[in-house]
Amino acid sequence: MEKVILKETKKHKKHTALTKPLGGDFHQNEWALLGAPCSVINKFANDLGVLLSKNRKVGYVDASHEEVETEHPFDIYYHDKQAFAQIDTHTAFAEKQNRKHFSSLDLLLINGNHFKGDKQIVFINDKKKESLNRKLDRLTDLRMVIVENHKQDIHDFIKPLVTEQVAIFKITELKEILNSIIHDCKRYIPKLNGLVLAGGKSSRMGKDKGTLMYHDKPQREYEADLLKGFCEGVFLSLSQNQKIDGSESYPIIKDSFIGLGPYGAILSAFRAYPNQAWLTVACDLSLLNNESLSLLVEKRNPSKLATCFHNPDTNFPEPLITIWEPRAYPVLLEFLSHGYSCPRKVLINTEIEEIHVDQVEFMANVNDPKTYELILGKIRN
Repeated sequence: MEKVILKETKKHKKHTALTKPLGGDFHQNEWALLGAPCSVINKFANDLGVLLSKNRKVGYVDASHEEVETEHPFDIYYHDKQAFAQIDTHTAFAEKQNRKHFSSLDLLLINGNHFKGDKQIVFINDKKKESLNRKLDRLTDLRMVIVENHKQDIHDFIKPLVTEQVAIFKITELKEILNSIIHDCKRYIPKLNGLVLAGGKSSRMGKDKGTLMYHDKPQREYEADLLKGFCEGVFLSLSQNQKIDGSESYPIIKDSFIGLGPYGAILSAFRAYPNQAWLTVACDLSLLNNESLSLLVEKRNPSKLATCFHNPDTNFPEPLITIWEPRAYPVLLEFLSHGYSCPRKVLINTEIEEIHVDQVEFMANVNDPKTYELILGKIRN
C-alpha cells in the first residue's frame, strides 16, 4: 500500500482572538474563600462585608446544600421590596453570563467551597483539610492565609504556595485583613487611556474637523497632546475609511464597530483594551483645556460606570468629555443590543459620577464654518 504523507499546515483559526477582561467568571475583582466549613466562611464573609460596604459596593456568591421550595410557579420572579429588589429563578445563571449580574460591584466575595474565584483566601481548618487538598487546582492566585492563631501549623500541601507576597492573618484580625484587601484593590485601579474621537464625517463643517487649526496644529493632535498629561497612552479614533498619511504622532484605533459614530469608537477602544479606562474627548472641542481635564481626572470615581461633566445647556450629562471605566464595556454592548447607540443615553440611565461646574465654555463643540470662524477669532484675540 502506498504511504500517504500529509503536509503540515497552519492550524485554522475559527474565531477572532480577543483580549479578555481581567478577573474570573463572576467579577473582575473576585475573592474566593475556602478551606473552612461553610458556616465559618459565611460568618467571615458577612463580618468582612460589613466593613467593606462602608465605602464600596460588595457582593457575595454562595450555594445552599439544601433544596429550597419556591412558593410561586414562575421561572423568574422579580420582587421590588422598596429598599432592595429580589430575583428568584428556577435555573442557575449560565456560567459565561455571570459577570453581568455583578458588574456594578467593586468587589465580590465567593464561597470557594462551591465556586472557583480568580483570587483566593485560604483558611487553615482541620475539618476541611482533606477537602481543601482535593481543591488545589483552584489555588491559582493565593493572596491570603487565615489561621485560628499564629501558632497553628499551615497544611504541608499549602506551604509551597505561601510566598512572600501571601499575607497570613488570624481570623480575628478583620481590620488588618480589610486593609490588605483595600490595598490590593487600589493597586488594580484601571489605568487611564486617552481617546480623541476624530472619526466623524464632518458633514456640516465640510472638511475634517480633526484637521482644523486653532492652536497652530491639527485639533486632534492638539487634544491628544492635552490628554498625554493625564493618560498612560493616547490614541486617535478614526473611521474605517478615513485616510491617514503616516504623519500622525499618536497610534490609531480604527472603528471595529461600524456606523455607530462616537458610540462605535468607544466600543472599538474597549475591544482593543478592555481592562483600561478611557478618557474620551470629541475632536471639535476647540476650548478644551488642562484645567477641565485636570478636574475630570481629579473627580474620577472608578466605582461608577463613568465620570463626566453636567452640561447646564442641555441639563444632561455631557458625553463628549467622559471617563469610561472598564465596567462600562458590557453595559455599552447591552444598550446596543436594545437598540441604543447614544453615549448620553447610557450616562443618563446608569450610575455615574457627574461633575457640576460654573464655567462651561470648554464643552462648546464646533460643527460648522460660521462657528469655526467665531471661535477662531476668540482664541486668537
